[in-house]
Amino acid sequence: MPTPGDRIKDARDAMGWTQDQLAEKARISKSFLSDVENNNRGISAEYALKIADALAISLDYLMRGEQGKEEVARQPIQIPPELSRAAEELHLTYSETLMLLEARNAVVARRSNQSLKPPTVDEWKALRKAIKDVFPNVSKARG
Repeated sequence: MPTPGDRIKDARDAMGWTQDQLAEKARISKSFLSDVENNNRGISAEYALKIADALAISLDYLMRGEQGKEEVARQPIQIPPELSRAAEELHLTYSETLMLLEARNAVVARRSNQSLKPPTVDEWKALRKAIKDVFPNVSKARG
């Protein structure tokens, strides 16, 4: 039965990427990737998400080999440079950064179709503070 490591290697090979290329795109070390692909190491949810995003595959497929009937190729998540800088300054994990991006996207999706300018670093920080103020238990559990 194929493992997540086997599926990562298959997806990487299908993209024509080396381990170095995937490691760079997923922002993980090559040695860690090699250990996972060779089934010498397990994979945490945070690293599975990074790898799945880089390969544009679903977590269901990566972890269980399951693809939904309506599964379509998805694009890797694009983290805006301003959010990346804010996350670095706030020492956020990759998961926390994605949660912040998803929170903003959920709010924007409920607004009109008017074009919104991308948030600045300070606006990302203010959003993070607002979320921590409203949901203190989530911020304690996540960092």
